[in-house]
Amino acid sequence: MTVSVSWIGALIGLALAIILILKKLNPVYSLLLGTIVGALIGGANLSQTVEIVVTGSQSVMGTVVRVLAAGVFAGVMMESGAANAIARGIVDKFGESLAILSLALATMIITAVGVFIPVAVLIVAPIALEVGSRMKISKLALLVALSGGGKAGNIISPNPNTIAAAHGFHLELSQLMVADFIPAVFGLIATVLIATLLRHRGTVATMADVQANQAQGTAQTPALPSLGTAIVAPVLAVILLLLNPVGNVLHIGLLEKFNVDAMYILPLAGLIGMLAMRQGKQVLAYTKAGMARMTDVVLILIGAGAIGGLITTSTLPAMIVHLIKISGISGTFLAPIAGILMAAATASTSTGVILATGSFGKAILAFGTAPLAAAVMVHTGATVIDHLPQGNYFHVTANAMNMSLKERMQSVPYETAVGLTMTIVGVIMFTVF
Repeated sequence: MTVSVSWIGALIGLALAIILILKKLNPVYSLLLGTIVGALIGGANLSQTVEIVVTGSQSVMGTVVRVLAAGVFAGVMMESGAANAIARGIVDKFGESLAILSLALATMIITAVGVFIPVAVLIVAPIALEVGSRMKISKLALLVALSGGGKAGNIISPNPNTIAAAHGFHLELSQLMVADFIPAVFGLIATVLIATLLRHRGTVATMADVQANQAQGTAQTPALPSLGTAIVAPVLAVILLLLNPVGNVLHIGLLEKFNVDAMYILPLAGLIGMLAMRQGKQVLAYTKAGMARMTDVVLILIGAGAIGGLITTSTLPAMIVHLIKISGISGTFLAPIAGILMAAATASTSTGVILATGSFGKAILAFGTAPLAAAVMVHTGATVIDHLPQGNYFHVTANAMNMSLKERMQSVPYETAVGLTMTIVGVIMFTVF
């Protein structure tokens, strides 16, 4: 592309998009409008602005295809009751004596196997409230356990945010999932410690909260598949995804030649899991539901691609690199900072990752940061402040736990502490070791 936009125009466009999102305008329109205004202010004419929008949107099509393919897997896990069966199996296995650990681990695992984090909290919330009412655990501690566990699972899952982070830095999805595992473990540990300290702080969960949860329709149907059949899809997906890096790193015969994209693996695992649960007749319903869940993500991807095109064609990345160099700050920190700020602005892990990789990816790599290190730091950074009130996650989780907005706000700093723990671990992994 021959057009070059000024850094001022790109900055104004990005700021406008974020402000409009905060004002509750549809995120896709916010991003597109920010791109158009920024390009025009930055010196592009009308036709060049169209070229920026189209080229930027085309740059995310690879991610879009993978996200749509992941919809099949997500639809099967959510609609079949497999995720719920896994959650209840984990809690039953650990027992009420380890209630905090079991709830955090359950949310982590069902998010890690491809369930969206708000849905994961909705699934585990009824179980958490039942356990909390018997063990006299506060709703604040329960929510921190669920949200923190969900954050830990979200960075090692085949969810849209992980797909976007991997594709944004041209990595295999499995590479990023494996690299994020250690930060995720530390996130789980931090979650359990913090939630345990909060057990008796705030309003204690009661059966009235359980009944309110059921009245809202968040309780799942009791007709669940067995745990053995429920784990078929996620176990198969993980095994197939891990064959790529294992074969390439260890040079194991046929495995070295096994290089199948997540676009094939996730739908295949979902369909086989569905057959294992003897729900093959539901293929149309589950795939339709999965597609519906991915629609908003895909639209935001297109909008984020457009504004990413604006920034990459501007002088803003070069300006950022210059400012960081003269300030003496390590350029490595641009990756987590970009993830933190973009996710905080949009109150969304996925949107934050998409904006950070699309807008600042080239600038991050310009400092010599390895693509895998950049992806891990952006991805973990996006979990730090992605739970603010301007996003739907804040309100969905408040309703699931039958909490007032004031009660819900009390958990924000503790959730931030979990995300910050994972980010710090991710930075240390690639700067110290």
